[in-house]
Amino acid sequence: MRLTAAVLDAPNARELADFYLRLLPGWAVRRDEDGPDWVHIRPPGGGTGLSFQTEPRYAPPVWPSGPDRQQMMVHLDLEVDDLEVEAARAVAEGARLAAFQPQDHVRVLLDPAGHPFCLYTDGSPRSQ
Repeated sequence: MRLTAAVLDAPNARELADFYLRLLPGWAVRRDEDGPDWVHIRPPGGGTGLSFQTEPRYAPPVWPSGPDRQQMMVHLDLEVDDLEVEAARAVAEGARLAAFQPQDHVRVLLDPAGHPFCLYTDGSPRSQ
């Protein structure tokens, strides 16, 4: 048994996969023959990837979480060399900077489907 991917639901799997392909240099579509509602991308050299599936009833999570609101089930931590440069690049590619920023060395952003993800610089991911 081995972990091959984390799967993110979205209103449009291909659009969200395209965002992550722009965000993650060198990543490529590994498999998309499962139809328009499923895309799998992988890092250069292989390894654990990301998959995206279209969910017609998708409701984006809320960051930060609160009672009686759609809860975040998972988020991605992405280590970067320059936090401000990479946060600006992510926004230019379609992400939104979250209003709540809990740490100086982390930037919480929302992908085009509303999934929170963190950019960080200190070498150890911090779960939010």
